[in-house]
Amino acid sequence: MANTHPALKKMLERYDLSTSAGSYDALREVLQEIVLLGLYEGGFFKHAAFYGGTALRILHGLPRFSEDLDFSLLQCDPQFDLSGFEQSVIETLRSFGFETSIEIKTKSIDTAVQSAFIKGNTILHLISIDAPKSVLGTFHRDQSVKIKIEVDTQPPLEFKTEEKLLLIPRPFNVKVMTPSSLFAGKMHAILCRAWATRPKGRDWYDFVWYIAHDTALDLNHLNARLNQSCKWLESNNITFNEAIDRDQLLLLIHQRIRTRLME
Repeated sequence: MANTHPALKKMLERYDLSTSAGSYDALREVLQEIVLLGLYEGGFFKHAAFYGGTALRILHGLPRFSEDLDFSLLQCDPQFDLSGFEQSVIETLRSFGFETSIEIKTKSIDTAVQSAFIKGNTILHLISIDAPKSVLGTFHRDQSVKIKIEVDTQPPLEFKTEEKLLLIPRPFNVKVMTPSSLFAGKMHAILCRAWATRPKGRDWYDFVWYIAHDTALDLNHLNARLNQSCKWLESNNITFNEAIDRDQLLLLIHQRIRTRLME
């Protein structure tokens, strides 16, 4: 790894690069963390907070890979422009030896979520992390590796945030929802996601992780999410005159599980 950036070498110590799957997962995870650094350098975390499964993995050690980098604006702003942080991300990735492009997704429907894909050549990037030649030969020469960014520009609010320090690839702070607010987001997914068409085993995996770590649940943020949208509640004509409390939530979870078993 003579030509590999020293910080990148340190990051790669966590991975086994001897297999195609191991090398590819290592590449995507390293790219995700460098993208976070690029967003920080561009001032992105003055406007948004990190959340979702990837936040849980990178900042709290969730033992499963999560593909997307999900963010929520701190305040609703339909005019928010993700492209303003494009150059900072590209330059930061380049400083670690990764040549990439960013495609801001054009919204074909009215949605509050802005999306972007950071793309680069898989083989060239694997060479940058010194993956074995035997691994390089398993990928098509034109295959792309992609990192997806999504930003909710009109999010349900009432969430709490904290600053988390990442030491690699160099020290920087990430604004992230607290574990209790992250748990609220996952609970919303469990209650509201359309399982019949999009089964998500990861929801239950993460749910068990939160319970095992004795994570408090941010009921204020959960209620904000439920008030904004919940297809399952709507389809079952379940309404509340006031915010749901812990006991009502337990009843909803039991009902949701029973509904799932009958789907």
